[in-house]
Amino acid sequence: MNTRPELQGTLLDNLLTAVILLDSTLTVRYVNPAAEQLLGISARRLLQQSLDQVVEYTSLDLDRLRTEPRQGQGFTDSEVTLVVDGDPKLVDVSVVTINEEAPHLILMELRKIDQQKRISQELQQHAQQLAARDLVRGLAHEIKNPLGGLRGAAQLLEKALPDAQLKEYTGIIIAQADRLRNLVDRLLGPQRPGRHQVHNVHSVMEQVRRLVELELPPGIRIERDYDPSIPDFEMEPDQLQQAFLNIVRNAVEAMGGEGVIRLKTRTVFQITIHGKRYRLAAEIKIIDNGPGIPENIRDTLFYPMVTGKEGGTGLGLSIAQNLIDQHKGRIECVSWPGHTEFSIYLPLRK
Repeated sequence: MNTRPELQGTLLDNLLTAVILLDSTLTVRYVNPAAEQLLGISARRLLQQSLDQVVEYTSLDLDRLRTEPRQGQGFTDSEVTLVVDGDPKLVDVSVVTINEEAPHLILMELRKIDQQKRISQELQQHAQQLAARDLVRGLAHEIKNPLGGLRGAAQLLEKALPDAQLKEYTGIIIAQADRLRNLVDRLLGPQRPGRHQVHNVHSVMEQVRRLVELELPPGIRIERDYDPSIPDFEMEPDQLQQAFLNIVRNAVEAMGGEGVIRLKTRTVFQITIHGKRYRLAAEIKIIDNGPGIPENIRDTLFYPMVTGKEGGTGLGLSIAQNLIDQHKGRIECVSWPGHTEFSIYLPLRK
C-alpha cells in the first residue's frame, strides 16, 4: 500500500526532521523531503525499496525494527551509523508504530547529529586519549628505572660467575630486560616534535607505499587517488611517514591476504581541528575493504594497548595519533564490514 498520496501536503512534508515510513517488510512507503536530503537520495529511488537495499550498512538492529513495532513497542537508538552510497551518516533514531492492527506501518524519525556535537565529542575523546597516554607514560617511566637496575645487576653477575654455562641465564635476563625496555620506549612514543620543513605529502605517501609493497601479500593491491593541487607545507616527513605506515600496515594485517587499500588525498576548506578553525587543510584517507574494526574497540581505537590483533601491542595507532597531533592535525576513523576509512586532516598554513 502506497501511502504517499495520503500524506502529501501534511505536516510531515514540512518537517525539518527526516521521516521514513516503512511497512512490516521494511519496504519504504514514504519519505519526506528532509529524509531525502539527509540520505542524499530522491524519493523516487527510495520508494518501494527495502531498507536493507537502500542502506549498505547500519548499526541499527533491523531484527528489532521488525519485531518491536509489531508488538506496539517504540524505541530510540542514539548515534546510529547509516551508510548510504558509501557515505556514513551519524543519526539519532526514534521508531513508533502508527497503527496497531495489520498491516503495520513503522514510522522512523532520524535526527542528524550536528557538527557542534561532533566537535564536542572530538574534544572529549581527545582529552581522554591525552589522559590515557599520560597515564601509560607515567607507568612506563616507573618501569624503566628498575629495568635499568635489573639489567645492570645481571651484567655484573655475569662477570662474576665462575661457570660459563650459568651465563646463559644472565643472558636471558639481559635479553628480556632489553625487550621490555624497547616496549617501554614504544609506549613513551616520540617525546618531542621533529624539525619541520616544507615538504610534499605525496612524496611521503609514495615512500610508505614502496615500503609496504616490499612485504605485501600477492592478493592485496594498493590504489592511489591523489589531488596534485595540494601544496607543499611544513611537516616532519619522517614522523608523518611513520604515522601513515602504522595505519597502512594495520590495514594489510587486518585484510587476511586479499583486498584493496586506497590512498586518497583531497583539499578541504573551513575545517575545525581540536576546536580551532582552519581555512584550508589537507585530507589524507587510507581506505581498505577488509572485515572492519570490531565494534567493541572502535571507541577506544587510539588508546595505548588497545588492539584487535592476536599478539598485537596496540601501540601503532596510538603513536600515529601522537605524531599527527604534533602536526596540529586530527585523525579519525569510520568502519563497517567491508570498509574501514582512516581520515587525517593536516592544516595548511603559510
